[in-house]
Amino acid sequence: MNKIKSISFILLLVGLDVSAQNATILPLDTCLSKALEQNKRIKAADFEIEAAKATKKSVDANAFPEFDASLMGIYLGKPLGGGFNGMIPEAIASGSVNATIPIYVGGKIINGKAAAAKAIEIYEAQKRMTVADVLLSTKKAYWQIIQVKEKIELAKKYELMLAALETDLNNSYNAGLIYKNDLLRVQVSRNEAKLAIEKAQDGLELAKLNLALLIGLKDISFDVQDQVVITLVADATQTENTVAARPEIDMLNKSIEAMEFQRKITRGDNLPTIGLAVSGLGTAGKRVNIKDGSNTMFTYYGVLSISVPIFDWGKTSNKVKEQSFKIAAQQEQLENTKELINLEIQHAELMLKQSLRQIEVAEQSLVQADENLKLADDRLKSGTIVGKDVQEAQAIWQNAYSKLIDARIEYMINEATYKKAVGLN
Repeated sequence: MNKIKSISFILLLVGLDVSAQNATILPLDTCLSKALEQNKRIKAADFEIEAAKATKKSVDANAFPEFDASLMGIYLGKPLGGGFNGMIPEAIASGSVNATIPIYVGGKIINGKAAAAKAIEIYEAQKRMTVADVLLSTKKAYWQIIQVKEKIELAKKYELMLAALETDLNNSYNAGLIYKNDLLRVQVSRNEAKLAIEKAQDGLELAKLNLALLIGLKDISFDVQDQVVITLVADATQTENTVAARPEIDMLNKSIEAMEFQRKITRGDNLPTIGLAVSGLGTAGKRVNIKDGSNTMFTYYGVLSISVPIFDWGKTSNKVKEQSFKIAAQQEQLENTKELINLEIQHAELMLKQSLRQIEVAEQSLVQADENLKLADDRLKSGTIVGKDVQEAQAIWQNAYSKLIDARIEYMINEATYKKAVGLN
């Protein structure tokens, strides 16, 4: 895949919002750092990982002996208590300590521990997916704020141009050189420009709210950089390693591995299980020792159990088949995801190249529109055209500048999308 050529330029606002001069300036890197620290989706992913780690510790504990203790007191009333010539005591206190040790359970413990470990890796891969999505959303939100800010400043400059034209035409009208409709037309356009500024300022608040939500801020008393140096460069190409490094692929691979362990656990239901239970017992009561008639008795016992499955009407074997089919389905999903990622990368690169061409066209159009506006101003002063022609030239200039802003911001968003596609967050 061909690399996209490098180009750099500076994106400058045509003015400076005085109200934002005292606000906290958040560059893009700061926004990304805050998103990693404060975003609720990322925090939720961290809790999922911690939950998976706790589950693994619980599963690991299945390999260790289990201990439990019990204590019991009994009081027997007449005629049982002291009956049979004192052979049955009125009061008995008994305590026991039990240990259960799994010796062999068909590989379920080993495979269960491995499956739990894979679950942690799956959630970690899922977090990487979440991080990539959040970072891309943050970049988009950041550049959209820059876009709105530039549109506001452009609208202000356009309104000032209309105001200057209105002054000139008003003077001409008062001198009786033009009709009033020329003046009214400019006044209407100026009112529309003022309304557009107000709408854009409302849009800026919404754009800031969107970014604040992503980076965990409680209010929008911040600003982004008014001067942004943009470097258009793509330094990664599509390779098999790029696709394999995507967290989606990693997560699917880990899921298949976890399902393999689950299939082994299910197969373990057809294998013998061996367990050992050891208990110690202590009892106190009048003449409770059946050997010598003393008031205390201590003993222990052990039980070794072996369970061999013989026939379950194919219940376990069909569960194993079920797991095998699920694994096959997941493998097909993996291959499909690889193809979709390849398509995503190709589409992202295509959009990036198109954005670059749009910038080149928009820059050329702005140069031409600027020259056209200067010529129109000169011709208006010389009296060869009327105010309507200048107003049209101003509108053409404003539209060309607006398209250049859109093209540059679109490139930055497409560049961020491309980098995410190739794993370069």
